[in-house]
Amino acid sequence: MDRRPTKVCRLGEFVERATFADLSRNAREQLELRILDAVGCAIGAMGAGPPLRIRALVAELGGTPRCTLLGGGRTAPDRAALYNAALVRYLDYNDSYLAPGETCHPSDNLGAVLAAAEYAGADGRELLTAVAVAYQVQCRLSDEAPVRRRGFDHVTHLAYSAAAGAARALGLDAESAANAMAIAGTALVALRVTRTGALSHWKGLAAPYAASCALEAALLAMRGITGPAEVFEGNKGFEDAIAGPFEIDWSKEGLDRVERTIVKRYDAEVHSQSTLEGVLELKAMHAIDPATIERVTIDTFDVAYHIIGGGEEGGKTSIGTKEEADHSLPYMVAVALLDGQVLPAQYEPQRIRRGDVQRLLRRIFVRPDEGFSRRFPAEMPCRITISTADNRFHAIEKRDYEGFVTRPMSWAAVAAKFDELAAPHADETLRREIRNAVRGLKDRAPVAELARLLARVGVGSQPHESEE
Repeated sequence: MDRRPTKVCRLGEFVERATFADLSRNAREQLELRILDAVGCAIGAMGAGPPLRIRALVAELGGTPRCTLLGGGRTAPDRAALYNAALVRYLDYNDSYLAPGETCHPSDNLGAVLAAAEYAGADGRELLTAVAVAYQVQCRLSDEAPVRRRGFDHVTHLAYSAAAGAARALGLDAESAANAMAIAGTALVALRVTRTGALSHWKGLAAPYAASCALEAALLAMRGITGPAEVFEGNKGFEDAIAGPFEIDWSKEGLDRVERTIVKRYDAEVHSQSTLEGVLELKAMHAIDPATIERVTIDTFDVAYHIIGGGEEGGKTSIGTKEEADHSLPYMVAVALLDGQVLPAQYEPQRIRRGDVQRLLRRIFVRPDEGFSRRFPAEMPCRITISTADNRFHAIEKRDYEGFVTRPMSWAAVAAKFDELAAPHADETLRREIRNAVRGLKDRAPVAELARLLARVGVGSQPHESEE
């Protein structure tokens, strides 16, 4: 690679320089918490149709057994990353990061970084450092170089971050890390159409695919393959073609961005979380009978309105699939009012198709509020007003939810979420062992030990009806 100090070269120096000692105690704790959360999401997705189809393809294609598949079996690193990352992402229940012009899921990096760490024989501290690097790169690019308004998807940033995390886990030097990111960033440009209009399986698979390819880019760079040194600032590069000019001084960056990421309380698109908490609080406070509801009005910030409320990314009242349901605020509010919860069961096809939720979601109206928009992303504000047939009005205003940066989830709360998701596929003893292994990563436990535990998780059920 050209040795001029280009932006990707400086980013490569950041990747090489990062060490476990750079992590604060709180950052280490938050990394462990998010890894446990992501693993729970992954186990909870076992048996779902799209991940099973990926698993079948991996089995058919084969591969040198270097890395562990969740649920057992071993394969090549990039294929393990694809399958394991697909499980993490499938439920759309994993963590998020909110920037003024972008939202991403930093744990989308975990499948690639875990595979790279296992391939390299890394220990827990090296895994935590590599995951922290990936989080920092993706979140800071989201802050300074958002791409959504230009028609590109946040997965475009993931190409750089997953390559960075994989490079750190593999122990690459700055030049090789820069090449890995240049290869991945050039090749893996994602379009926002993934999340607009009629949604497909690719909504949940675009990130796993990019992460697995980013790991392959790191493995290529490890063997001397070079990428465009001016991937960011060059002619027809990232800035010119996608994001516009931006600056990040990587010499001054730490590994603290994980502390600004948020965990989902409900199995729903992230911008819905405070609304759903408010809806369920209203339902409980006033014993609202959903059959009596005439109208629900939701005032929210513009990002939520445009992505899940029927704004610029398409209408949200024609709902027939899981992918459409978990990106429709009217559906999610309706099913929360009817069922008192929003979990994977609320996205089974028979639940989506049922008349009660289909009728109620058409009584839910979402509109943007300029004042709320100004408060985002420091807050996740909303106002919910429910009118009932007896001419009563019930309203609540929210600024955040449990799991947001202002009200972070505790280890106990995330462990409970993990147990709920993993219980169908892992007994209490195995779940405890996995929890302890994640919490023990800072003690230099080999990544292979965690991988062996994840291999013992069993599907234990038939494929979800929603994907057959």
